[in-house]
Amino acid sequence: MENATARKGKSTEVRAAIAGERRELAGLLDTLRTDQWNEQSLCAGWRVREVAAHMSMGFRLSLPATLGELVKARGNLHRMTDRVARRDAAAHSTTALAAFLRDNAHHPWTPPVGGLAAALGHDVVHGLDITVALGLDRRVPANRLRILLDEIRPSSLKFFGAGLDGVRLCAEDLDWSYGFGSPVYGVAQDLLLLAYGRRLPEGRLRGEPCSRFTRPTKEA
Repeated sequence: MENATARKGKSTEVRAAIAGERRELAGLLDTLRTDQWNEQSLCAGWRVREVAAHMSMGFRLSLPATLGELVKARGNLHRMTDRVARRDAAAHSTTALAAFLRDNAHHPWTPPVGGLAAALGHDVVHGLDITVALGLDRRVPANRLRILLDEIRPSSLKFFGAGLDGVRLCAEDLDWSYGFGSPVYGVAQDLLLLAYGRRLPEGRLRGEPCSRFTRPTKEA
């Protein structure tokens, strides 16, 4: 009974974190200028508007529609999500893209693997793909970051293509670290991005290996 109660409490906490993140990101998207919507995000090949469109794909596409898109992409999930993000970014106004997040703050969608924590990670990391690329000083609440940082595993690093061998991530704003090897220092949300396979603009990380995780200036 105690374990069931603890799991229920954890689920409630994560659901509240998801809803809060979606509402806050919707509010932030409402403030962006047209030129910012067209800036490159941290997601390779996607502007801010493609990232925003992708974030709400799970709310807007039914399972049959999603499977249909996957068939069109010949079973390639990356090709499917890229095609849908580009299509929907062109089809919907920026006001609508923000509203999709706000109106679906409590939507129960989760990725195929990972459950509620993965849904929170999807929202938080893609939000950071936008705000970090635009140089916006948005800090993800610490309780949300801790949920995600505690979920980092070798299997998740492999899934996201995060090459952290020989590196220890050391948060400067939270009591958290992960891995073994040469230290890389940064704020927790930037280190979370590294665990999701992202490379960051220059000047956000400290430590000898940080050049491995920095985007060339021409990409920034």
